[in-house]
Amino acid sequence: MSTASPVQAPLIIDVAGTTLNANDRRRLAHPLVGGVIHFGRNWQNRAQMQALNAEIKSIREDLLICVDHEGGRVQRFRTDGFTRLPSMRRLGRLWMEDALAATKAAVACGLVLASELRSCGVDFSFAPVLDLDYGESSVIGDRSFHRDPRVVAMLARSLAHGMLLAGMANCGKHFPGHGFVKADSHVDAPVDRRSLKAILAEDAKPYDWLAGTLSAVMPAHVIYAKVDARPAGFSPKWLQEVLRNQLGFDGAVFSDDLSMEAARRIDGRLLSYAEAAGAALAAGCDLALICNQSIGDSTVLDETLQAFDERLRNGNWVSSAAGEARRRALLPSRPSLGWEALMQSSSYRHALAELPRD
Repeated sequence: MSTASPVQAPLIIDVAGTTLNANDRRRLAHPLVGGVIHFGRNWQNRAQMQALNAEIKSIREDLLICVDHEGGRVQRFRTDGFTRLPSMRRLGRLWMEDALAATKAAVACGLVLASELRSCGVDFSFAPVLDLDYGESSVIGDRSFHRDPRVVAMLARSLAHGMLLAGMANCGKHFPGHGFVKADSHVDAPVDRRSLKAILAEDAKPYDWLAGTLSAVMPAHVIYAKVDARPAGFSPKWLQEVLRNQLGFDGAVFSDDLSMEAARRIDGRLLSYAEAAGAALAAGCDLALICNQSIGDSTVLDETLQAFDERLRNGNWVSSAAGEARRRALLPSRPSLGWEALMQSSSYRHALAELPRD
């Protein structure tokens, strides 16, 4: 009887709408697809989201169902009973008034965030944000807890603890820090010209302090020119030398969304999605996010899957058993409460009462 490890499933993709179509089902069954990321277009109501996620799991139980659901302005599901969560800046301001109250509120925020998502069949949220608030970045802005890395680390640890209480892993982002640069990496290639020493002393400090707490990390689509000419998510220097070896992080590493054109412009050339995913994995990512490519007649996802199939056959890409183990470790380890049971849960009701009110 074979005891071979399963093939690594490094690609996280999206689905087109509120139900699965034939293309979605075919792609989700592909062994190199490791998960799904949902967006606002995939949400109609709780019953629909539960049904969508149940169908995804019926195709492959090991698929990781993800969403960007941080609180504040980045919260995909906001209706049909979902709690409007505060921005992380709101928690940082509360810290300045009462640090203990802020940590309690952060735990509550994480518990509510994760409990509500899990009750609808979502496994994982890309939170918390660890970027520092320098007051310069419009794309980060109030998604950041604070300017002080010590405050960021303490509140992020508390939020992650709340998520853990609900049975959900966490993801610190955007390593080593996106808050210092003004440019939006969705449309441009931000460049941070500080030294490695300066970045490690400030922006990357939360990753150092939380290396044993974080389940996953997402690097920034930012070029730190004095460290590497490539963005952090394509840089072995950042992902292997600094994150893994120097800071001691041993959880999963996700690329940020490779559909951002600026992110795929590497060494002066615009890479294909398959090339970009391959470059991210070669640099040290375990999982590559390809978002918003299932809509319409886009061929990107099928071309990428075909390219990875060919690379696997030809030996040009080697499946990582360790990377696959890190992906599977992000799956919830216990069942979630249904919505009605959650509404009656004393820990959930107590957490709701602890959330800060504006």
